[in-house]
Amino acid sequence: MTRVTRILRYPLKSHGREALEQVDLIAGEAMPFDRIWAVAHDASTADGSIWVPCVNFSRVSKAPALMAISSRYDSETGQLTLSHPAKADLTFDPDTDVKAFLQWVTPLVPQNRALPDRIVKLAGRGFTDSDFPSVTLCNMASHRAVEEKMRRKLSIHRWRGNIWFDSDLPWVEFDWMGRDVRVGGCVLTLRERTDRCLATTANPETGQRDADTLSVLESWGHQDFSVRAEVKTGGPVCLGDGVELL
Repeated sequence: MTRVTRILRYPLKSHGREALEQVDLIAGEAMPFDRIWAVAHDASTADGSIWVPCVNFSRVSKAPALMAISSRYDSETGQLTLSHPAKADLTFDPDTDVKAFLQWVTPLVPQNRALPDRIVKLAGRGFTDSDFPSVTLCNMASHRAVEEKMRRKLSIHRWRGNIWFDSDLPWVEFDWMGRDVRVGGCVLTLRERTDRCLATTANPETGQRDADTLSVLESWGHQDFSVRAEVKTGGPVCLGDGVELL
């Protein structure tokens, strides 16, 4: 049976990944605390009142060093801890300690581009890359197919997905488009494929671009990896839960 192998969220968009053992999904919403905050740059008008696309934010495609950030969010204290191999850890409240964060992150981004300016928040909806609140499903078989073509191992963190499952068939997730999938105690409706950008070329351990993932994807006639889904029926998802096409 196809089962969940990893659960990941990204509290501050493009600034760190966090592994979970279980999560409670809510109908019509993104994963709780996933991309609930984003870093607006100094050329952006984003204020957190509505969803806006990723061009308004500091992101890995423009600042690959951000890929090496990992994170831990404590929902009880409201404290977010960011770790990077080139810096000391930072623990701060994203709603109030913006100055401390900007001092920490600014050296990681190119200085000849729009610079990090402020943190904006969009509760429930989150700043997912889709124009609807989405949860991304990733297939380990598809990841292995990319590795095989590249003749090297790749970290799954390049894809910044939410729920990973293992199957025998690469790209089978694309055949599920428009269908419902039961994942643990939830039902998700698969709505669109996830188109990929330069962010996936950056190494999650070093923050350096070192793999031409986009050209490899193009060898299949697309630049897509993973699928974006809408939570149709909420409920718990745990590591080891089954994944079943309905």
